[in-house]
Amino acid sequence: MKSTIKTLIVDDELYSRDELKHLLQEFPSINIVGEAESGEAAVMKSLQLQPDVVFLDVEMPKMNGMAAAKALMELKKVPLIVFATAYPQFAAEAFRYDAIDYLLKPYDEDQLQETIQRIEKKLASNHEGETGKRSGKLPVEADGEIFYLEPADILYIYRDEKVTKLITKTGEFETKTPLKELESRLVAFDFFRIHKSYLVNLSYVSKLTPWFNGAYQLQIEGRDEMLAVSRNYVKSLRIQLEI
Repeated sequence: MKSTIKTLIVDDELYSRDELKHLLQEFPSINIVGEAESGEAAVMKSLQLQPDVVFLDVEMPKMNGMAAAKALMELKKVPLIVFATAYPQFAAEAFRYDAIDYLLKPYDEDQLQETIQRIEKKLASNHEGETGKRSGKLPVEADGEIFYLEPADILYIYRDEKVTKLITKTGEFETKTPLKELESRLVAFDFFRIHKSYLVNLSYVSKLTPWFNGAYQLQIEGRDEMLAVSRNYVKSLRIQLEI
């Protein structure tokens, strides 16, 4: 799949668009390519921008979100749809349009994170269906050389001051590439952020242990060290591990 997810935000209220844009900018996989203030504009901009996902308000004048969703489903490239609204009563109707999620205002950051992960998995799954397999190595530049790593061989990645360290099955690598950029490149694989400074390969998680104040510690297969899981990520991590 693409390194970033092309995202269109649709809401007739500027404040709501700005709020959602601010929250989405925290996710490295999200690339906000445009905004629209009406259902009609949402369809036109989807034709022009070809977004992967549309965050779509329901209550809008003239063409509301449901009508816009119906029109979006007729496009050659049908985007994923996330309904974002203050009205819970539209949820049942929303899923008639194959919505991938339904978010209520004011936005809950944990729920938004789960939505992004659902989008990432769906797009990765679609990509695997098109290509038949995940492919591509991760280029890591270090000490003037470029190493090409198999994502499946990376156990975890962490940021240590101004250096990013990659712990793999065969050794350790250091690079100046920011953690956020590596996370974006690995969005099609089973990596999950457990802390602002740590990404882990979910395939190698062997144990999750309660720690303190709602935080946990995580252990990777074949490694002795325990990695801290911030309490803000615990719920989403447990969901991912049980899928």
